[in-house]
Order: sequence, then C-alpha cells, then structure tokens
Amino acid sequence: MLFHIDTHSSSPIYEQITSQVKEMCYTGLLRPGEQLPSIRELSSQMVVNPNTVSRAYAELERSGLIVTIRGRGTFVAEVLPERSTPRERARLERMLRRQIIDSYYGGLTREQIRDVTEHCLNELEAPHDGN
Repeated sequence: MLFHIDTHSSSPIYEQITSQVKEMCYTGLLRPGEQLPSIRELSSQMVVNPNTVSRAYAELERSGLIVTIRGRGTFVAEVLPERSTPRERARLERMLRRQIIDSYYGGLTREQIRDVTEHCLNELEAPHDGN
C-alpha cells in the first residue's frame, strides 16, 4: 500500500493520509475487511511520527470508514459509512470552497476547475475491480 506525502502541501500530513485512505476505499483499491498497516508500520514506511498516523486513523475511525479490533489490527469497515450528516456536509462544503478558491487564485480557469471536478467524480463513481 503506497501513500504519498506532499511536503509542499498546505494540508497537514494526517489529512493527506486520511484523504488517501478514503480515495483508496471509494475507488476499490482498499476493500471492505482489508487490513491496513499498523500505526508503527505506516509511520515507519512514510517516515512520519506515529502520532500523525494515529491521528489519521482516529479520524477515519470516527467517520466509520475503518475499525480497529484490539489485538488483530485496523481494517476497512465491512459497510462503508452512509453519506454525511448535515453538520459534516457543511464542513465538507467549506473545505471544498477553500480548495476551489485556492485553485482559482492559483491560476486554474473556471473550466479547468469544472473539468478536474468532473473527472474526479467520474473516477469515484466508475466500477473498480480492485486491481
């Protein structure tokens, strides 16, 4: 399982990990019931503080995407969580708005932002076989 940390990103490392696990789950690269690396393994592999990975896993567990079974490990939840609550949806909309603003003032045109968004949604909604 490969993770990529962008040291130049304004996003904290734990958020980058969280986003990548979510993307892997929703695109089928990680399947329900599949075991994730331990906190120690992942922090060693990524050369980051174990507390950073722990924070990412805690966030993913709160969202219902992963479950930790004491003595066995951390796994992708068998049933992916329902779509967001109104509170979570508002948080996500604020986050998306910031990304759109950053992209626009970073030089992307309205059309480019729309194209990237559409491409991303198409990838997420396309059937995947996990290969």
